[in-house]
Amino acid sequence: MKAFLILEDGTVFQGKSIGSEREMISEIVFNTSMTGYLEVLTDPSYAGQAVVMTYPLIGNYGITPDMESKRAWPDGFIVRELSRMPSNFRCEGTIQEFLKKQDVPGIEGVDTRALTKILREKGTMNGMITTNENYDLNEIIPKLKEYVVGDVVSKVTCSEKSVLPGDGPKVALMDFGAKNNIAKSLNSRGCEVTIYPAYTTAEEIIASNPDGIMLSNGPGDPETNTSIIKEVKKLSESGIPIFAICLGHQLMALAYGARTYKLKYGHRGGNHPVKDLETNRVYISSQNHGYAVDSKTVDKSIAEEAFINVNDGTNEGMKYAGKDIFTVQFHPEACPGPQDSGYLFDRFMKMMEERKEKKNA
Repeated sequence: MKAFLILEDGTVFQGKSIGSEREMISEIVFNTSMTGYLEVLTDPSYAGQAVVMTYPLIGNYGITPDMESKRAWPDGFIVRELSRMPSNFRCEGTIQEFLKKQDVPGIEGVDTRALTKILREKGTMNGMITTNENYDLNEIIPKLKEYVVGDVVSKVTCSEKSVLPGDGPKVALMDFGAKNNIAKSLNSRGCEVTIYPAYTTAEEIIASNPDGIMLSNGPGDPETNTSIIKEVKKLSESGIPIFAICLGHQLMALAYGARTYKLKYGHRGGNHPVKDLETNRVYISSQNHGYAVDSKTVDKSIAEEAFINVNDGTNEGMKYAGKDIFTVQFHPEACPGPQDSGYLFDRFMKMMEERKEKKNA
């Protein structure tokens, strides 16, 4: 069946329908990862967005047990070519079957590199995937321009708390759209991880007496999460060590009066270089974000830049003065992506251990 991708600037791409045949309007973003399409599809940070995969052949190894959440979150999926005969000893099905089961509309046969060039030159824009060959651009384009991602944190967060048992430090993980591998990375280091819904109060978290607090990744415009930002500020004043990733990093900066802004086309992929300003060492990182902290709005007496993006100089992390708090914009838990910055979890472990030693001294 024919399918069409229509962008809000009037550009139309024709391809074949894959997955669900329902019509979809969303923000169109691109991801440059060569592998890890299943982790991309199940990353809650993509709620409210449709994903273009720039790598030309997707689905080679089918569907494997590598999901980052229980379901697919993107509104749509756009690829150059789908592998029809996946081959992998862990394969449990095809990506086509997965998209249909998850009710995700998609389009195959699009020149994804030409599409990506448009999004890089003009910036991220809204679009529609439709199988209606009699579409009317004059009717569709106003609808595309009206679309906003809206409140998606409430859509992706867990509904009740859960616990991953462990014999080590107790960590409270705030789920703003957390990828599974954040909890797994902590749990594999022995931590008992309690996962809390996004709108849990700071008082409840603090009363549980955790050794550390983890603020997760998540979707949407960080500045819209006003009630969560207030709770994050209270958590930051508790003295409990805090490690924050992606949206969590942005929310912490907002809690201390900084501002965030929307990037022209965002950072999404597994090959983004970030520089640790303390050591001047560069790490290759996994990233998925459309907003960044404006480092010029950060009070230097409160926090200082810890990481920057080597490609464009944007902020990639903060270290808070006089507090056991550090935050990063990228994903040290990777999935998909390199494991270069996994040492940050070890830094968090050390912070929790040192605080325990001080308390027991």
